[in-house]
Amino acid sequence: MATNGRRQQIDDDEDIIDVDDSSVQPNQANYAWEEEYKRSWDVLQEDEHGSLAGVVNSLQQAAKRKRLLRDTDPIQRGIIRHLFVIIDLSAAMQEKDLRPSRLSLTFTYLEAFIAEFFDQNPISQIGLIGTKDGLAEKMTELSGNPTEHIRALKMKKFQEIFGEPSLQNALDLARNSLIHVPAHGSREILVIMGSLTTTDPGNIHDTITQLVQDNIRASVIALAAEVHVLRSLSTQTKGTFGVAMNEGHYRDLLFEMIPPTAITTTKAASNLVMMGFPARSNESAATLCACHGKLTLGGYICPRCGSKLCDIPTECDICTLTLVSSPLLARSYHHLFPVENFVEITWK
Repeated sequence: MATNGRRQQIDDDEDIIDVDDSSVQPNQANYAWEEEYKRSWDVLQEDEHGSLAGVVNSLQQAAKRKRLLRDTDPIQRGIIRHLFVIIDLSAAMQEKDLRPSRLSLTFTYLEAFIAEFFDQNPISQIGLIGTKDGLAEKMTELSGNPTEHIRALKMKKFQEIFGEPSLQNALDLARNSLIHVPAHGSREILVIMGSLTTTDPGNIHDTITQLVQDNIRASVIALAAEVHVLRSLSTQTKGTFGVAMNEGHYRDLLFEMIPPTAITTTKAASNLVMMGFPARSNESAATLCACHGKLTLGGYICPRCGSKLCDIPTECDICTLTLVSSPLLARSYHHLFPVENFVEITWK
């Protein structure tokens, strides 16, 4: 017996009822815990050569083009950025509403974020801070070497997470490092918070006030729900705030931090920044580097003091000269003078 999309088959032993689910809207943007089982093998189709590599590459390029469709008006932006990423390492990150878990997905996205960040901001620096059990720990210092940050993430992925985070301790730790940043560089903090609570030793609103006074911009990505103190942090420091609804939305929120933001504060006069363009040296014997104090083969020689450093862009540890290369500097200017959005046209 079948009527109006609902079929009922009656057997001698049991009744089987098949209900039509055509009322469910496909591709509906729901929260991760509201989504149904996904047939991921139906999303990808083979190309004419029977391979999935071309299809995956086309999907990645389409997603990248979608992110690039933004306002192309030339505005003043800070191309020398100093960003601290605060990662929640508390027990709340063990939740599996974001597959495979909040922590695993965060580390996977952060590895791609760091690589893309330095690709579009080659003369900027990133630092990582983890918070758990009421404490904050600096995982990496401010550095322009993406390999160092990715290595720290991979080591932290297999360590135990427990307790509750301390947002105030993490913000204070990031602030103490950012207040020494030169005035020509932007000061930014990105908070990835999965917990609904925070264990702070004092009044966190005093810390937010200090961030505003030091011109530090804080943005927040919440993985659970909107929390008033997180919203207040982003609003008062003129940052952005978002709650990740699912894996795709989480990635979009994270990658929105890659383009530099517009400069809102007006300065009395523009200051010139002195930079050095070091030469690459190839040595036959290992010598000590000024950045790590280790024996290394080859490196970059500072044009001012003659000390050797491992990678650029960086700041010389001896004479504090900013060291870059001309290709890196040229790549940073595409944010100041963006290319017009491409318009797809047909062959006709």
